[in-house]
Amino acid sequence: MPDPAAPQPCDILLLASCLLTQDEQRTVHHDAAVAVRDGRILDLGPAEEVMPRVGPAKILDLGESCILPGLVNAHTHASMTLLRGVADDLPLMEWLTGHIFPREQRLTPQLVELGALLACAEMTRFGVTAFCDMYLMEEGVCKAADASGLRVLAGEVLFSFPSPAYADEDAAFALVEAQAARWKGHDRVRVALMPHAVYTTTPALLERCRDFAEKLNLPLHLHLAETATETTSCVEAHGLRPVPYCDSLGLLGPRTSLAHAVDLNPDEVALLAERGTAVAHCPRSNMKLASGVAPVPRMLAAGVPVGLGTDGAASSNNLNLFAEMAAAALVHKVHTMDPTALPAQQVLDLATRGGAAALGQPELGRLAPGLPADLIALDLAAPNLTPLHNPVSNLVYAATGREVTLTMVAGEILYKDGVYPRLDLPVIREAARHAAEGLRKG
Repeated sequence: MPDPAAPQPCDILLLASCLLTQDEQRTVHHDAAVAVRDGRILDLGPAEEVMPRVGPAKILDLGESCILPGLVNAHTHASMTLLRGVADDLPLMEWLTGHIFPREQRLTPQLVELGALLACAEMTRFGVTAFCDMYLMEEGVCKAADASGLRVLAGEVLFSFPSPAYADEDAAFALVEAQAARWKGHDRVRVALMPHAVYTTTPALLERCRDFAEKLNLPLHLHLAETATETTSCVEAHGLRPVPYCDSLGLLGPRTSLAHAVDLNPDEVALLAERGTAVAHCPRSNMKLASGVAPVPRMLAAGVPVGLGTDGAASSNNLNLFAEMAAAALVHKVHTMDPTALPAQQVLDLATRGGAAALGQPELGRLAPGLPADLIALDLAAPNLTPLHNPVSNLVYAATGREVTLTMVAGEILYKDGVYPRLDLPVIREAARHAAEGLRKG
């Protein structure tokens, strides 16, 4: 019989001066170790305790670094990297209908995949290990995520009018069903139903999305209550504000997550909490488009699961969740005139555990034995992270994301010290530059 006291074999042992587990107690270990086997965490804790318990095939000493769970981007449009900077400083509807929709008509499956590859490289560089994506010709995003090694919850954007990916609603749902079948059982790529918004759909389409999600047991994700203008148009068209309108159609529930949720009243916050519906908070995009400030402190107090998203690079210009963390922490303090609003630990929770909840994958966003080895490491020797009185404070208020030295998903290193083992970044960048030339003119 095997000796129970014998060291357990593992694939790699990571050593670092600091480890943030983001477990229920938000445990922090110093002079720490994380052992990984078969893509999952085998053991973690103080190095002096972990090292005698494991027999690693490889040891990676990260030195003066902080290991933490990989960040989860709860809402983005990855392929919009190709539209980065083409239309700035505009209101949402003018930006969308006057500049983005026309350019998207020129997209191809190849361009969508290329833009998503560039996005995956960017997110990997800044410590994102999983993301929720809504876009056109979403099969290309699934392929890019698969190639890059990241996790994705992906959905074809559904409109009540034709898109470059489908001619009518029947074709749209056939496309979603084919995507769901294609990626079913994949360990990193999952498919969801993603109607765009209340102002680009009909009640019948939203009900069909509800029924289809239930039939195929898929998550559901849509933009909702993003601006006061959206609320006004929804009341005029349907006699209800966006959240009660979607609730009347049976869309709200634990399988559903909402992007933005800015224009909410207290009753709507309570309704989201009651339904178990999650929200993806995108502070930088909302600020840039002057959409407003989502009532995140009220949502969290009510028990609404809230994650943090970047939105697409055409509206927020980068896919850096460290920038979103700093923005979230600051905007809610000044908006409420309360310096205690959304403290650093709560913000880090949004970018990790909250995002995992929004994606319906609670096993992500925290580190514990048996959970996926999705983690990142930051260089604590960076001048802006010195000294280290409080690692959570440094991550939220001082880090830029460029301190990330390691990104790992399912035990596989996807980025380390400027090297992408899976991606040829120079080739992707050059192809993206060439593709952007054709999309630059509106």
